[in-house]
Amino acid sequence: MTGMIQYLPIEESFIKGEGLYFILCIWVHGYKQGIGNRQGEGIGSELLAAAEADAQSRGATGMAAWGLWLPVWMKASWFKKHGYKVADREVISLLVWKAFTANAAKPHWIRQRKSVPLIKGKVAVHAFLNGWCPAQNEIYEHARRACEELGEPVVFIRYDTTDPEVFAEWGISDGIFIDGKSISHGPPISYEKMINKIMGRVKKHSKCSC
Repeated sequence: MTGMIQYLPIEESFIKGEGLYFILCIWVHGYKQGIGNRQGEGIGSELLAAAEADAQSRGATGMAAWGLWLPVWMKASWFKKHGYKVADREVISLLVWKAFTANAAKPHWIRQRKSVPLIKGKVAVHAFLNGWCPAQNEIYEHARRACEELGEPVVFIRYDTTDPEVFAEWGISDGIFIDGKSISHGPPISYEKMINKIMGRVKKHSKCSC
């Protein structure tokens, strides 16, 4: 596969908006293996233009996307070059959008609505999973495996945020929280780093008996 773009009506996403379509992911093959690195050939721009045209044909008033201000992947700066403007910001992620009509309404992040609780005497790992993002799926699996391996001192709690009621309760689409602290911002961490983070909390609990 040379590239892909994944988008849907914003009302079905984890973003607050109305009448827009929202881009979950855009990707162009960038590895030497297989068909080779195809980035920098305008394929992403063509995919974006096709998605915008499709959204407009379905009556969308605009298109929104998320992007990182860090120069890694899903770069917000790339969307800005294609006429997108910043609508909202959260940690390292920017919410960007482009209006197709004069009456288009700016979208907003749906933010975390309540704190992730601690569990007395245990290391609590709370995992929120929506399933749309391969990177978040990978982080989730690393956390699940680590908790399974560590066993007794750890409690692993999963939240299926494809359930609208669950998402509405927490305002968290995807994320891993260890003892209430989020660790899932940025690129996916390895299994080794994940288990070391959880083990660090296990050792701290054992010292303070908290």
